[in-house]
Formats: sequence, C-alpha cells, structure tokens
Amino acid sequence: MFKTLKNDIDVVMDQDPAARNRLEVIFNYSGVHAIWSHRLAHSLWKRRFYFLARFLSQVSRFLTGIEIHPGAKIGQRLFIDHGMGVVIGETCEIGDNCTIYQGVTLGGTGKEKGKRHPTLEDNVLIATGAKVLGSMRIGENSRIGAGSVVLKEVPPNSTVVGIPGKVVIQDGVKIGHDLDHINLPDPVSDKFRELEEEMARMKEELAELKKQDQPSLKGGVSHDN
Repeated sequence: MFKTLKNDIDVVMDQDPAARNRLEVIFNYSGVHAIWSHRLAHSLWKRRFYFLARFLSQVSRFLTGIEIHPGAKIGQRLFIDHGMGVVIGETCEIGDNCTIYQGVTLGGTGKEKGKRHPTLEDNVLIATGAKVLGSMRIGENSRIGAGSVVLKEVPPNSTVVGIPGKVVIQDGVKIGHDLDHINLPDPVSDKFRELEEEMARMKEELAELKKQDQPSLKGGVSHDN
C-alpha cells in the first residue's frame, strides 16, 4: 500500500514541472486526492459495500471535481493533471503509467450491459477534453489528441486526433511520453489543403485550355469574314 501511495506522488514529481516538493503534492493536488479516494472506494466495492463505495466516490467528486466510479480498475502511477471534469466509468480498466488531462471522459455509449467502458493499456496519454466512449481497447504507448472523440479500438503505438478519432501516426514513428499533444497532425485541415491544391491545378489547366482555344477562334472569325 505504501509503495502504491509513493508511486502516486512520484509520478506527479516526474511529470509536472510545477510540483516543487512532495508535501505540496500530498496536500494540493486534486488528482492525487481523487486517486487515493478511489483506491479506498474500490476496496469497499470489491467487498460488496456498494453504497459506502458510491458515497465515498461522490464525496470525492464534490471535493476534487473528478468522478471515478468505484468499480473502475486503476493501475500504478496514474497521473491526472488539472483533473476538473474527468469522468471514469464503472468498467474502465487503466494500465500503468497512464496520463489523463482535464475534461476527459472514459464513458459508455448507451445502456449496454457488461463491459461497456474503455480499457487503457500501459503508457497511454489522453489529452484535454478527449472522449473515449464504449468498450474498446486503447493500445499501449498510444496518444489521444485534445478534443478527440474515440469510438473505435486504437492499436498500440498510435496517435489519434479528430472527431471521430482517426489514427494519424502508427509504428515506425517514435512516440515518447513527453509528446506535445497540442501540436498534433490535423487530418481535416490536411484534406482542405489537398482540395485547395487540386482546385489551383484545375484553374491552371482551364486557363491553359482557354489560351489554346483562342487562336482557333480568331482563325474561324477571319474565315467567315
């Protein structure tokens, strides 16, 4: 237990440059408070003290702004940075060394039964405002870009952006844990750029055709005269 608590503090010290010392992390980091509260609530949930577990999770939600269902399974060294608005559903499974930013939802898509929330493998990063919905697996070392909506399974070593989320980087490209998740590829912008280039080429071709037709038109007019 003490090793787990130490890991929860150490991961903040490792990843957040604003964290000056461990005492500050213990008393001032809502993400750490939410995780510790969840570990206790999850222990109660496994022992079938469902009401107490849910009550504790709601108290934690009120105090931290982070809602983690007590049934969710969380691994070691989860880092919830500026976690206001984070929602983690009942059947979520989160591996080790994952990072979740504010406004992230790991939720379901309806009233389906059984496993209905996502599974995050090790070393996954979910950036600000992203929504991962449904029972799917996010492969290890993958990154979900800010504001993305993921509805399908993501293979390992991938970067996903957009609505709906699309894989824009997969394998062959080094993706470190310090990924700049703000400056990600934008597939929609890329498609518009391709269309603009295609329209420019078509205009050039049309202008060239007009130039070729002009001599023949002049010749036809002089013949009629």
